[in-house]
Formats: sequence, C-alpha cells, structure tokens
Amino acid sequence: MSPDGLWSIGELAEHAGVTVKTVRFYSDRGLLPEVARSSGGHRRYGPEAIERLRLIRSLRTLDLPVPDVGRVLDQEDALEDVVAGQLREIGSRMTALRWREAALRLLQDCTPEERVDRLRLIGSVTAPPSTAVLARFWRRWLPARLPARVVSAIVDQAVPQPPADPAPAQVLAFARLHALVSGPCHGNEDCQPTVHQPDTGYRPAMLYEGLGEAYGLAARQMLDRRPPHEGEALDCFVAAYALSCGTRDTPDFRRLLAGQLAADPRIDRYWQLAAELFGPSQPTPGAAHDWLCAALDPQTEGAPA
Repeated sequence: MSPDGLWSIGELAEHAGVTVKTVRFYSDRGLLPEVARSSGGHRRYGPEAIERLRLIRSLRTLDLPVPDVGRVLDQEDALEDVVAGQLREIGSRMTALRWREAALRLLQDCTPEERVDRLRLIGSVTAPPSTAVLARFWRRWLPARLPARVVSAIVDQAVPQPPADPAPAQVLAFARLHALVSGPCHGNEDCQPTVHQPDTGYRPAMLYEGLGEAYGLAARQMLDRRPPHEGEALDCFVAAYALSCGTRDTPDFRRLLAGQLAADPRIDRYWQLAAELFGPSQPTPGAAHDWLCAALDPQTEGAPA
C-alpha cells in the first residue's frame, strides 16, 4: 500500500490472490470502483476494495451473473431475492436434466422397432415440457360461450403438470399427449364436438359449473374405492345436464341422458394418458365422468321407454 493508503491494481490483485486481469474485469464492469488515479493514470483503490473483491469472488463462485453480483453489492436487501432467483433457475435446470435422463432411459429400454417412434415423440417435446399446447387444446375444445373463470377452472383440472422427477413411462405419456392434442382432428377446425357449437339449445356455463362439482364429489367416492352408485354425486351430475337444457331431473330425462352421453375417442384417449401423469391419488375428470355414467346406467334400465 502506498503512503496515501491506496492500492495499485497489482497490489490489490496480489493481496486478494487473483490476477490483475480479474481486478480489471470487475473494475471495468463497475463492481470494483477505483477511488483515484495516479499521476501516470493508473487505477488506485481504497483499503475497503480488498474485502469487496473477496465478496465478489465468493458470489461468483456461486455462479451468480455479474449484474446480480452488482445488485448484491449495491443493495443491502438484494441477496435474498438473488439467491431465490438462482434456486428457481437451478431447480428448472435440474428438472430439465431429469426429463432428459428419463427420455434417454426410455430409448435405452425399448426394442429397435419402438425406438424410432419413441424418438420422434420425445423429440417434439421440450425438457422440461410446456403445458401450453394442452391448455390451448382445451380452450379450443370448450364452448365459446363459457365465462373465463369457468374455462380457467376446467383447464386447471384438465392439464396435468409435468412431474419434476418423471419416470420414463411418464415422459412417454406426456409425449403421446402432446402429439394427440397437436395432431389433426376430424370435424370442424376447432375440434369441438357438435354439442359445443352455437345454437344447440343448451346453456354451457350452467352445465360445466355443475359438472365440476359432480366430478369433485365422484372423485372422493373413487378415492374411497366405492363402486359407481346413486347418490349426491350422480344427482349433481344429472342436475347439471337438466338445468343446462332447461328441464327437470326425471326418470325419462335420465334415460335420455344415458343414451346421449356417447364416448369421444379423442377425449377418452386424452384422459387415459393424463391419468399416468396425475397419478392414482388424483382421479381425472374423465375418470369421474366414466364413474358417473356407470352409476347412471343401472338407473335407466328399468325406466319407461
């Protein structure tokens, strides 16, 4: 240290155990400001620079970007936010690596005949995968007249979140689900069933709000391993259809409803694949719908024709 109490760039580098190039790099980026210049124009640093430089090095060993290091140095309360942001980023990277590992195991543990098809499927999905295409599918499939809050609730229930640590089978299920909703469909361009088209004589908001409640009731019965049966869940299910059509829940209506609830192969396949991602502890709305239809069928057998 010179008589004026300042460090030259070489002295600072030597005492901090770094190269002059490193000191110059941080200084040029504003992380290590100089306090003066010598008569020859050389940088001079105050005694506090050694501790600041050591703090910079500690932060950089955590792989913090230079702008984040600057925030921590200049703002007392920035470290917590910066650390939280880095943890989120690392978590995302680790999830991506786990998806890549599961995808590689999926390719490793299959026959040569399966490998080409599987490679095509997983090659179209990012790691970790985005659920945007699944949400878009449901928003296009649902009736256009539904309130936004109802649509959001349905999408939240219908779109499975990719697991952070997937099994190879879950990677395959998600890839197949992605291909299913991305592929062409028959009928109108929005892939909507006929009943969802305008002027079909029913009120979709009343139907889907009621169905959400009925599915929740049925899911609880399913988790208790109860077989399909009449009761609150089925009454709620039938009432949703009756109210949406402006009629009453009668034996005749139940017989008519049972004949109208035809399967949609595309949606059925969606729920089969989604079930692998939701897991056994979360019955899908599709599984709840099937449970309710099965509960409705025995009731309609003896109904008058």
